[in-house]
Amino acid sequence: MSAADFAVHEPAPWATYRRMLADGRFPYQRCAACAQAVFYPRVLCPHCGSVALEWSTSAGEGTVYSQTFMAERDGDGRQVLLVDMAEGYRIMGSASGRELAIGDSVTLRLVSHPDRPEEEPQYVFDRKAV
Repeated sequence: MSAADFAVHEPAPWATYRRMLADGRFPYQRCAACAQAVFYPRVLCPHCGSVALEWSTSAGEGTVYSQTFMAERDGDGRQVLLVDMAEGYRIMGSASGRELAIGDSVTLRLVSHPDRPEEEPQYVFDRKAV
């Protein structure tokens, strides 16, 4: 074996994603070959198969594409959303407690569990102030 066998490679996509989250950014990838936005983190572009994925930081703004309510056994339940982000990808998250409708403009907020900071934060959407 030679030193080339131990070359340092780009960390796995989830490692980079989690590091960027820890820095207070909400990351996504964009394909340099086809210019499509990619989320969740991947090794290959799901649109064209290229490995030329570059990291970007989302502005955290989007539009509600779909919504539903999830009932909980011991609570009121929560509203779950699919949101089309301004950068061109879709993500699932929860509403901040106020009912949101399809077509509403929203902003993303990352919420960490106070007792388990090592876990991935929850994606919570608030109605965008007009």
